[in-house]
Amino acid sequence: MENALRLKAVIETAIDGILTIDSHGRIESMNQAAAQLFGYTVDEVLGRNVSMLMPEPYHGEHDEYIARYQRTHVPHIIGIGREVRGKRKDGTIFPMRLAVGETRIGDRTIYTGIIHDLSDVKAAEQRYQELNQVLEQKVADRTDELAATINMLLTSNNQLEYEIKERKAAEKKLRETLEKEKKLNELKSRFVTTASHEFRTPLSSILSSAELLGEYKTEAQQPKREKHINRIKSSVKTMTDILNDFLSLSRLEEGRIRAQPSTFRLCDFCDDMINEISPVLKPGQTITHTGQCELLIHTDRKLLKNICINLLSNASKYSAADTPIVCTTKEAHEIFCISITDQGIGIPKEEQQYLFTRFFRAHNAENIQGTGLGLNIVRRYVTLLGGKISYQSAVGIGSTFTVEIPTHLLSS
Repeated sequence: MENALRLKAVIETAIDGILTIDSHGRIESMNQAAAQLFGYTVDEVLGRNVSMLMPEPYHGEHDEYIARYQRTHVPHIIGIGREVRGKRKDGTIFPMRLAVGETRIGDRTIYTGIIHDLSDVKAAEQRYQELNQVLEQKVADRTDELAATINMLLTSNNQLEYEIKERKAAEKKLRETLEKEKKLNELKSRFVTTASHEFRTPLSSILSSAELLGEYKTEAQQPKREKHINRIKSSVKTMTDILNDFLSLSRLEEGRIRAQPSTFRLCDFCDDMINEISPVLKPGQTITHTGQCELLIHTDRKLLKNICINLLSNASKYSAADTPIVCTTKEAHEIFCISITDQGIGIPKEEQQYLFTRFFRAHNAENIQGTGLGLNIVRRYVTLLGGKISYQSAVGIGSTFTVEIPTHLLSS
């Protein structure tokens, strides 16, 4: 019951709107974020058709959409998510990202909707377009001014050359500014999309398990309660890992992470690292450590741990149960190496060039939970430690990631 109350509190305080409807489109629950977003109280919407929150043409088509999906099971939003428009109580229309999940509880079907308000994103995009138009007009005006100046200064070659160089420099700087702003907007959009997608599955799992917990009230049903409690714990851990990835990326982008070296034995480090990751391995998976380990190294232990835990976690995540993972350490010429080898799904050769790109997911890993940020963060950590990372991988055979780091890192 405590876990159910905690989950209810999490859902009620979530930033994004969350609501559930039955198979007839009637609203069964709505959190405060969704109620505030649409301008209703929760009591005003419970039991009413969810189409009340939609403008045309969604309002008139919604019931037929649910009926068609139940007949054909061909999704347009359910399990996919897309941008749509919502309608507030006062009649105003706003853009939003809607992700819908389907859950079976007994003989009932429940649909969970997670709503992210895109008003600020769309306003930023509109502002970007306006700024772009202003900048383009400035470029056109500047070009006209330079053309007039050139006509006036044809008799002065030196002045003419100066003006041409100035114009080219201004245009180059403008292009660079526009490109940076474009990349920033793309990154923000990708962040919103990825976060919405990755949070949808664990939130749906938490919601369905919490609802089922209330059905198991007898002592004999304790195993079923424990099963759903464990599902909730697992989903919460997944969301925590996702948030940690986003937080690490943000701190790296802002330059707030710096190496703080200390001296420690590689052997002790490897033992601690393997002990920490072992409880979350898949059933039957093992980690074997081989090679040199008595070496004293002077580097940032926390960053090195984050690197290795991430690589070991990937090795487990992308490998089947009952498969071995091998961690090998060695040292030569004041460089120590840590290699992590698995027998997992491998990385397609044609996609390996994008491996360390933010948000990249190989096509054979799209159905496995992840943000596509892990290896990008790992490479940045390795760079902070003055090292480099390399890999070898083949589909269906497995992957080996090798990190090479100086045994003695100077304080930053």
